[in-house]
Amino acid sequence: MEEIIVILRKNVTDYLEELVVILYDNNYFGFESDAEEYVRKIYDFIEYNLPIFPFRKTPENLAQFGSKYIFYKTNHTTTWYIFFENIENRYLVTFITNSHSEIVQHL
Repeated sequence: MEEIIVILRKNVTDYLEELVVILYDNNYFGFESDAEEYVRKIYDFIEYNLPIFPFRKTPENLAQFGSKYIFYKTNHTTTWYIFFENIENRYLVTFITNSHSEIVQHL
């Protein structure tokens, strides 16, 4: 079996690292460690599920974010949309956003 490689663009990792601070500072989590765990679960979902989760083709008007996407529902109010490109067993996560973004109304 070929090795599966999942790479996140710097803009994605920067966003997720900043998300920890945003979630904690805006009191979505009472402890910074809880915000870190929330973001860790997003990273884990991407790493373990991107290659096996059924993907959807990104609409033309959002193709600049990536040609395919999957989603991850973290709770009853937030779903994460992970955009990516892939060739065989290599995956490049190009963008991530959530259900609170105006972008997702076009999906």
